[in-house]
Amino acid sequence: MPTIRRPTVAGQFYEGDAEALRAQIKTCFLHELGPKKLPTVNLYSHPRNIVGMVCPHAGYMYSGPVAASAFYELALDGKPDTVVLMGPNHTGYGSALALMREGVWRTPLGDIDVDTKMANEIAHETSIIDVDELAHRYEHSIEVQLPFLQFLYGNSFKIVPICFLLQDYDSAVEVGRALVEVLDATNAVVIASSDMTHYEPAKTAAAKDQAALKAVTDMDAKRFYETIETQNITACGYAPITALITYAKGANAKEAKLLNYHNSGDITGDYSSVVGYAAVSFKK
Repeated sequence: MPTIRRPTVAGQFYEGDAEALRAQIKTCFLHELGPKKLPTVNLYSHPRNIVGMVCPHAGYMYSGPVAASAFYELALDGKPDTVVLMGPNHTGYGSALALMREGVWRTPLGDIDVDTKMANEIAHETSIIDVDELAHRYEHSIEVQLPFLQFLYGNSFKIVPICFLLQDYDSAVEVGRALVEVLDATNAVVIASSDMTHYEPAKTAAAKDQAALKAVTDMDAKRFYETIETQNITACGYAPITALITYAKGANAKEAKLLNYHNSGDITGDYSSVVGYAAVSFKK
């Protein structure tokens, strides 16, 4: 029996029933803050051009339309065989840097296999990532990406989930460099899961997030990391984003584009304390 990583936030962050979940994802794509249209997967795009994406991970009613902007672009670019998903560890469980190398991840839309071969190669390429299922068991930042991917591709792709409790610069860069080595000549895409500034007025959140996102679109990992530190920006997945920028540059990405930025106030109407959400694509 394979290890089954069961959903932690189904019925909370997103609908717990398959039919309701598909309807909810459609709503995110059609939303006025999202792409405003449903995606069509381009099955003829070889090779693909998108090497990575930044996606938010809040409840779909808040960040779903922004996430949909990223997945819309991914659909137009074709179908990856493997998705490397990097997210922060909010729970504190498990190893400081942890991947799962076998088993399946279950959502209401079905089961997705872990790419054991690629996971083993990543673990082998860098000494700082542990193989640890516990770090992933209750963590939502990677889980909430999966239904969107399944909406596009069914269950015909594999994943490598990497969870970051440790978010120092050097470790993030090392993970990014390991991905450059392992993912070379594979049909893979890397998703860094992060929300942006948390619980500040919309105006200050936007100013901080714009400074950080300018470094992202300039593909300057060091400046991004330093901006997060010096401006006290409460983006939760800053190490995954740093690792992604490092990977994208190593994978010869030519442009990083901010696809969408909104905050929770755009949904709730309360701009006094918001969470920022960004979607970014990195393309060859």
